[in-house]
Amino acid sequence: MTKYAIGVDFGTLSGRALLVSLEDGEEIASCVMEYPHGVMDRTLPSGERLENGAAFQHPQDYLDVLNHTVKTVVAQSGVCPEDIVGLGIDFTSCTVLPVLEDGTPLCVLDEFSSDPHAYVKLWKHHSAQQEADEITVLAEERKESWLARYGGKVSSEWLLPKVLETLHKSPMVFSAAQRFVEAGDWLVWNLTGREVHSSCMAGYKGTWHFESGYPSDSFLTALDPRLHGLAGTKISTKVMPAGTLAGGLTKPAAENLGLCAGTAVSVPVIDAHAALPAAGITGPGTLMMIMGTSTCHILMNGEEKEVPGICGVVKDGVLPGYFAYEAGQACVGDHFAWFMENCLPERFLTQAAAEGKSVYALMREKAALLAPGESGLLALDWWNGSRTPYVDADLSGLILGMTLKTRPEEIYRALIEATAFGTKRIIDTYEQHGVNIRSLCASGGIAEKDPLAMQIYADVCGREIQVAGSAQAGALGSAMFAAVASGYFQNMEQAAGVLARLKDFSYQPVAENSAVYNKLYDEYVTLCEYFAKKNHVMKRLKKV
Repeated sequence: MTKYAIGVDFGTLSGRALLVSLEDGEEIASCVMEYPHGVMDRTLPSGERLENGAAFQHPQDYLDVLNHTVKTVVAQSGVCPEDIVGLGIDFTSCTVLPVLEDGTPLCVLDEFSSDPHAYVKLWKHHSAQQEADEITVLAEERKESWLARYGGKVSSEWLLPKVLETLHKSPMVFSAAQRFVEAGDWLVWNLTGREVHSSCMAGYKGTWHFESGYPSDSFLTALDPRLHGLAGTKISTKVMPAGTLAGGLTKPAAENLGLCAGTAVSVPVIDAHAALPAAGITGPGTLMMIMGTSTCHILMNGEEKEVPGICGVVKDGVLPGYFAYEAGQACVGDHFAWFMENCLPERFLTQAAAEGKSVYALMREKAALLAPGESGLLALDWWNGSRTPYVDADLSGLILGMTLKTRPEEIYRALIEATAFGTKRIIDTYEQHGVNIRSLCASGGIAEKDPLAMQIYADVCGREIQVAGSAQAGALGSAMFAAVASGYFQNMEQAAGVLARLKDFSYQPVAENSAVYNKLYDEYVTLCEYFAKKNHVMKRLKKV
């Protein structure tokens, strides 16, 4: 009798469930649902205005998406619930919310419904930059050993800055919160009735280490005396390896999902990390680029090395036995969407409608006719700050070289090129610090839908790029973790041997294009160093 597993991939704007046959990897059914509240970056449901850099979500959206998508794929597939052996979840991170001891989110309580800090702080919530800087400075002064594992600088996207921001801006929420918990961990808590925390999320975003745990209480108390005892109380130390068995579905959870009570649920994993095994990456040397609203750059290595500006290096961060490194760009797909939503002339919309195609397809056609360097434009990809290598949310975007002759498609192509240059900078940073990269692989919406962008990336990086075989690599990887957690497969290598795959084509670099891009890349690096380190005009403008 064929058995199945379900993976649920929670992204920035929506969640997707995928039901997979464990016999041959066939993707039987899938369902996507957008979050009803979306990303709250201007106002709360109460009408409360939000500060610049804020990005909140409502936790009820996650439960609604989970229940709807899982129930739908089970119904659509016609698969007997008894034959579904496991459920796995991946989630954006650090996406964190304050809850009571029983897991109740503070934002659903009347007294906190108008307080932003009672809601979920999404991964791209950047208004904790001041707190991130404070933590970095203190860690440097105290020569905290953990700082080097995170590239030497703390990001505003991580757990501790977000918790400290809550303490600074809403002491009442901080006092009432009995846990600050990752959204993925919170969902598994709801499903199993057991509070466990993913080593993947804690390791990369919570500055947790498998040997030493979280930063010491003496460090936290030096940061603010009110943080005394934070680790072990408001931040739980019940950390388990990602992808292992968290527990079984409770009866109420099973009824909501249309599954059987006791079905195995795996410890959650960060959404980007779940994509690696789905593409068959089970060892060192392959850099996986998970390309969506942002891009994560993850690879495994046999050694722990210090790489500046990365998001972290975690033992067993993806698969047991390897140190997994994560770097990233905070704005990629969001970059292109910004342009299309705010800068597109009406004539492009009219032409696209007349030709029966999307404006994205039309823009790609026009941009593809341009040769590298033809426009004379160069952009910096900091529309949502810089993640790697500068770890600074206060940096902003730039387009250089525009004239009265500049056309929209030239700007659009320059934005794509900027993100490709950002990826090459990450590759160079890895390799300059002893983390070698043998091959490149990509997954996500851009890898699936945008051949122009992928060819530009291949040309800029000067390397072949393979593409994950599944359009839903995150969800597939989560289903694989669930299958291992249930005991169906002995390990992820065995699961990948059956379920993982790559597309039957790849993107090859064009030598003459790469030669031009090498010159533009040198200029890109010069601009980056100037605006990140020498002239802080971007930060001054932001303050004004």
